[in-house]
Amino acid sequence: MKELEPGVAPGVTRFALDAIAPTPWKNGGGTTREIAVWPPGAGMDAFAWRVSVADIVADGPFSAFPGIDRQIALLEGAGVHLQAHDDSFCHKLTAIGEPFGFAGDTAVHATLVEGPTRDFNVMARRGVCHADVALQRQPFEVETGNDAVMVFVIRGEWRSADGLSLRDGEGLLVSAGAGGASGRLALAPAEISALCLRVLLQMEPAQ
Repeated sequence: MKELEPGVAPGVTRFALDAIAPTPWKNGGGTTREIAVWPPGAGMDAFAWRVSVADIVADGPFSAFPGIDRQIALLEGAGVHLQAHDDSFCHKLTAIGEPFGFAGDTAVHATLVEGPTRDFNVMARRGVCHADVALQRQPFEVETGNDAVMVFVIRGEWRSADGLSLRDGEGLLVSAGAGGASGRLALAPAEISALCLRVLLQMEPAQ
């Protein structure tokens, strides 16, 4: 990720999805771009939270992730039909930006509705981190205190009071404890059709 220019709050990083190299799936059904993971560099069996974007190009399985709570939102394409192998859920992900949450403990089969899709994925380790994902259409503010905050633009342009502009496929990650003296991040759409996702990543108290 690229550090923001001077004058913007320290502890805030900016990223562009196009600048992140995709990793092919072993089954050939798609690719994943990892946006951020905590702790940095953590593997799939050790992360507290992980945010990524996947391009699905063929029907196929999602791996099971025991102990992980997942949320997925459609970014591009007609959508994908998610069927849990244990029949605990069956969901058609067809509305752009609307998050769907499910337990990662069960394997899932994904069937494309009509052609390839691009999807936003948030994983949080149960009992370690709680993730809240929300679609934003209107101006909003988030506290930037003890929790990490991510913003990802799906469509249009979003602007901050500091003059920062974010467009399609761009976003911000505010580290826990960052955000400057105000302790807030405020963004507003520059056009009526603009959409973005806001992700709050709250670490659970140690047991």
